[in-house]
Amino acid sequence: MTEPLKHECGIAMIRLLKPLEYYHKKYGSWQYGLNKLYLLMEKQHNRGQEGAGLAVVKLDSPPGSEFIFRERAMGSGAISEIFENVYQNYEKISNELLEDPVYASQNLPFAGELFLGHLRYSTTGKDGMSYVHPLLRRNNWRSRNIALAGNFNMTNVDELFQDLIKEGQHPRFYADTFVLLETLGHALDREVQYQFDKYGKDTGVKGEVLNDLIEQNLDIHFMLNKASQKWDGGFVIGGVIGCGDGFVYRDPWGIRPAFYYKDDEILVVASERPVIQTTLNLDSDDVKELEPGQAIIVKKDGTIYFSQIQERKPNVSPCSFERIYFSRGSDADIYQERKKLGELLLPRILKAIENDIQHTVFSFIPNTAEVAFFGMADAFNKHMNQVKLRKISEQNSDMTIETLDKILSMRVRTEKVVIKDIKLRTFIAQDKNRDDLAAHVYDVTYNSVVPYEDNLVVIDDSIVRGTTLKQSIIKILDRIHPKKIVIVSSSPQIRYPDCYGIDMSRMSEFAAFRAAIELLKERNLQHIIDEVYRKCVEQRNKPKEEIVNYVKEIYAPFTDEEISAKMAQMLTPIGTEAKIEIVFQTIENLHKACPNNNGDWYFSGNYPTPGGNRMVNTAFINYMEGIDKRSY
Repeated sequence: MTEPLKHECGIAMIRLLKPLEYYHKKYGSWQYGLNKLYLLMEKQHNRGQEGAGLAVVKLDSPPGSEFIFRERAMGSGAISEIFENVYQNYEKISNELLEDPVYASQNLPFAGELFLGHLRYSTTGKDGMSYVHPLLRRNNWRSRNIALAGNFNMTNVDELFQDLIKEGQHPRFYADTFVLLETLGHALDREVQYQFDKYGKDTGVKGEVLNDLIEQNLDIHFMLNKASQKWDGGFVIGGVIGCGDGFVYRDPWGIRPAFYYKDDEILVVASERPVIQTTLNLDSDDVKELEPGQAIIVKKDGTIYFSQIQERKPNVSPCSFERIYFSRGSDADIYQERKKLGELLLPRILKAIENDIQHTVFSFIPNTAEVAFFGMADAFNKHMNQVKLRKISEQNSDMTIETLDKILSMRVRTEKVVIKDIKLRTFIAQDKNRDDLAAHVYDVTYNSVVPYEDNLVVIDDSIVRGTTLKQSIIKILDRIHPKKIVIVSSSPQIRYPDCYGIDMSRMSEFAAFRAAIELLKERNLQHIIDEVYRKCVEQRNKPKEEIVNYVKEIYAPFTDEEISAKMAQMLTPIGTEAKIEIVFQTIENLHKACPNNNGDWYFSGNYPTPGGNRMVNTAFINYMEGIDKRSY
């Protein structure tokens, strides 16, 4: 993607199922859990570069000593910083004591058995250390402490916030992160109180015996079910409780991803499959996906079980953007899906170049479109083989060696034409010449096309705003003088905002939307814009369950090709010599390539939750009223 989105977050949870002495003896260090958490987080660095944090719980910390530890930092170097801060605790410890897992377990901070890590990207625009996960709710009762980290965005924070007020709470922040923490914390308090009354009043036990009974019987299913009944959004929530219980819970629509591995030594949960594979040296079949609405729960005694917290929704909609762009391409399935996305573009590209493969160079926009490029190249090579077979079969029996050699030498020309050259520094960002500087983020390989004779096809994984295309990509490609430049997107046209954890919330951000608006104006269909605005305003105060996505009507009068053509016109810089065409994937082919991730609301406007329709309604009203803010 030429314009990286702020998106997603990454989580990682580890539960060591043996004492620290076991890992020290088998793997040479009681810090095995910390080291694996570091790897899990670094391997998911792509999912969050605004901040990072970790929390660690000791299972058998005696009274008078800490049992839950937390470290957080901000910035792209946050992962290194938090682990450096953790390991600094051990610098003044003698080697003899540092090598003693029993001493570490009893005396050293972060020497625990239950770990929770997080990488943050803000989708709300709210920054500062107080927003960096894990968030921590403290209490002198171990079982009333909870650290929370998640990959989520809720569409109905207003409802959840009001529910807290109705319960008698006084929330200190209006943000889904804090609302979820207090909602879960309140449910946890109620569950602990229930167990306290059950065993304290009914049996008369007190002290540590009572505390042990509460912790043993703590019902995590009840807590999660009670807290999440009204949650509307995409989420994977990870939590560790001070008594040693832990959980990861996935939304019932399956929007956000979560994967796990467990054996008799360890339980690991993370946002992506390959990071678990790499960290623990596993095959892909060893790592399983958490089901929609399901939680994986581990108790203090090491018991692991799965619980269906909320009923799986009939319209399960795993995010397709995870497959196209966000997740690591090293996942075996995602790699094949991205290749398939490139392969399925063959007919549309052939049409754009008028079947003139001989005078076309194929390339990609680095770096995330590379795999789709391989799929596209494979498809063209197969197509070219069919062309060769046909030409050979058309020859008569006296075909010469020269003719055969000429046919066999026909090939698909692939080159690395586009090079990502530099990254602009922040001190340049505010300069009045920033656009000119931005044009040089990419460079080209000169003499890779025959000037004024060759077409140039370059594939990208998606086009959102189109800004980089106009300011940089097309300008720089035009310098090598191709006859025609075909920009190919392996994803469909992005037309609608997201509200489930990706920072795409303003209608004006989408090149496809701007193109549709221009077409409506050019064809004297302005009344459609006004009518959609009227319908959106009329349903502004309706319950989210009753809101309809009328923004679809903005696109209805036009074919995909008409919108693509208008986008090409709008994104072509003044003075460009080459003819510009933009080719998009179809939604139908997207589902063919990614059959298990059918969440396509960015492209279709079909939101899986009621809050999605309310959000797109708000986004369009904001656009019409000139309000430049997020719609959630």
